[in-house]
Amino acid sequence: MSETSARLLHLLSLLQTPREWPGSEPAERLGVTSRTIRRDIERLRELGYPVHATMGAVGGYRLAAGTAMPPLLLDDEEAVAIAVGLRSAAGHTVTGVEEASVRALAKLEQVLPARLRRRVSTLGSATVPMPTGDGPTVDPGQLTALAAAITNHERVRFRYQAGAGERTERLVEPHRLVAAERRWYLVAYDNDREDWRIFRVDRLTETFPTGVRAPARELPAPDAAAYLTQRLQGAGPTAQRAVATVYAPAAEVAARLGGRAGEVEPLDARSCRWRSAPDSLEWLAMRLAALGCDYTVHEPPGLAAYLRTMGDRALRATAD
Repeated sequence: MSETSARLLHLLSLLQTPREWPGSEPAERLGVTSRTIRRDIERLRELGYPVHATMGAVGGYRLAAGTAMPPLLLDDEEAVAIAVGLRSAAGHTVTGVEEASVRALAKLEQVLPARLRRRVSTLGSATVPMPTGDGPTVDPGQLTALAAAITNHERVRFRYQAGAGERTERLVEPHRLVAAERRWYLVAYDNDREDWRIFRVDRLTETFPTGVRAPARELPAPDAAAYLTQRLQGAGPTAQRAVATVYAPAAEVAARLGGRAGEVEPLDARSCRWRSAPDSLEWLAMRLAALGCDYTVHEPPGLAAYLRTMGDRALRATAD
């Protein structure tokens, strides 16, 4: 591959990020002059990529949706299939591809022409995918809007419903999206509360980008995943840890619980000790009930009471 071709591909990769690039920034990243960038932009336009330019002190380049798909080596059917698949993967938190799905979806939807956007929307509204996980689903549109705001360092407004049901309007500076514990979380700086917060994306509606950019803030943790872990481990009155003896081999119990359910310690060949990750009593009880074997609950006290209530309810449901 020639130096020019390699540079064009690198420039195209930058432009596919949903933001506007000042002419000097791509030049610095690629180690060339702004004049070379202008020539490369013209080459991309000749190849069919709809690169828009704005003039002025804050002007720059942005890859926009055109009247037809740019030459991504995809036909219309393939583009629609990929967009629908990415929406499904992003909305249902498929383990291992959640965040990559959101980034790819944000890039693809940026350049989809209107006629293909309508086809993707029609397919989404006319079909009901069978959830592959056991967590709440989220709107991929919310995810892509937040992903774009993170890339652009742009403040957003949204309505948020807390666990107790209270609804508030928030103005935040999004930092990162993190998929964890069967849910999507937004790590963001809350401007009204002047502090960092985490938000469950399935409880978030009416996302509105304000157009106001803010300088990046330093997160009080090594990264967003570490910050989320710290917050979840100290996450208020509804998050508790379970400790139980499970009368089944540790390997079988670990496989049934999954990789994010906590720690499983062998006691002997036929039993193990489970120490859960923080979660609600309802979810911890469901985890234990789904194991399909005997167990003894040690902590917390409320979990044993909740299990008794579940048992009584099941007995009433099956009584003649």
